[in-house]
Amino acid sequence: MSKKDYYETLGVAKDASDREIKKAYKRLAMKFHPDRTQGDKSKEETFKQVKEAYEVLGDEQKRAAYDQYGHAAFEQGGMGGGGFGGGQDFGDIFGDVFGDIFGGGRRGGGGGGSRARRGSDLRYNLEMSLEDAVKGKSVEIKVPTYVACEPCDGSGAKKGTSAKTCSTCHGHGQVQMRQGLFAVQQTCPTCNGQGKVISDPCNSCHGQGRVQKTKTLNAKVPAGVDTGDRIRLSGEGEAGEHGAPAGDLYVQVNVKDHPIFVRDENHLYCEVPISFTTAALGGEIEVPTLEGKVKLKIPKETQTGKMFRLRGKGVKSVRSNITGDLMCKVVVETPVNLSGDQADLLRQLDEKMGKSTAKHSPRETGFFDGVKKFFDDLKS
Repeated sequence: MSKKDYYETLGVAKDASDREIKKAYKRLAMKFHPDRTQGDKSKEETFKQVKEAYEVLGDEQKRAAYDQYGHAAFEQGGMGGGGFGGGQDFGDIFGDVFGDIFGGGRRGGGGGGSRARRGSDLRYNLEMSLEDAVKGKSVEIKVPTYVACEPCDGSGAKKGTSAKTCSTCHGHGQVQMRQGLFAVQQTCPTCNGQGKVISDPCNSCHGQGRVQKTKTLNAKVPAGVDTGDRIRLSGEGEAGEHGAPAGDLYVQVNVKDHPIFVRDENHLYCEVPISFTTAALGGEIEVPTLEGKVKLKIPKETQTGKMFRLRGKGVKSVRSNITGDLMCKVVVETPVNLSGDQADLLRQLDEKMGKSTAKHSPRETGFFDGVKKFFDDLKS
């Protein structure tokens, strides 16, 4: 017994669009689904036929083969073997009926091969100063890219005309050549896989639907970004061919080295030189922050390398409201270019302190005591 034509089963014309086929399938599947027909065997059989027809016509590859070879394309193992419906139960197919309504739905069925591909994503390297990265800034950037052609509105066809469905692949972008038990699929030579043919191309883009142009964009950089962070500008990448959606632009941040501060996540570090006198007697100095100068109290007898923490003077995180600290490491600076009188005064001070070295220079005394013990142990 010859099988019924799949187009007749769904009640659609042979040149029906993917959307029309899917609409017809949903209507019939809901009408004849066993959950609704209460065990009516004839309606259940009709449902199976509807399901089988849609599994072919709803798949671009199977539909192309069916259009060329009819039911013979699926006999003797062609295109997945004989028979449909064994690998999917009624519950699954009922889910397909309602899936698209609630955000699910079939993937692939409906001719993805005939759609132009989305444009490429782009990357723009942005160098920023530490101050701008911490505070945030809107920057103007220039990006050479492809944009949608204005005269043809991205279609690739001259204004007043439109692309036609390819007569060779019927809009699927691919054709099949059958040799015995094997079916070989290849890109349609007529439309080069686009599914449509432009007989009168646009003079500006020559049928591509896009042209090269340098775009000027305003990128808003949020406060707190750091090297390696990326800012995504949706739809600002390359325009796709023949009206396909554009890709995205990713702005890659690189924060330049700072002459004073070193950043570690949300904390800032800097070295602050202090005089020998301030370190010994204590005092108050000014230290820089990204918001201006602040006072820092140095206690007496401060040693070089001492770290002072200024809370909340670091960087506010781009991902939270937490602000880091500023860590100031003091470095005692040895006096240079001393005059004769200044040198004499230091000698006098050293002589007076020399009588009680352990009291005034405990680290020095401890170090040399350790060295002496080390050599004494070697001798013993």
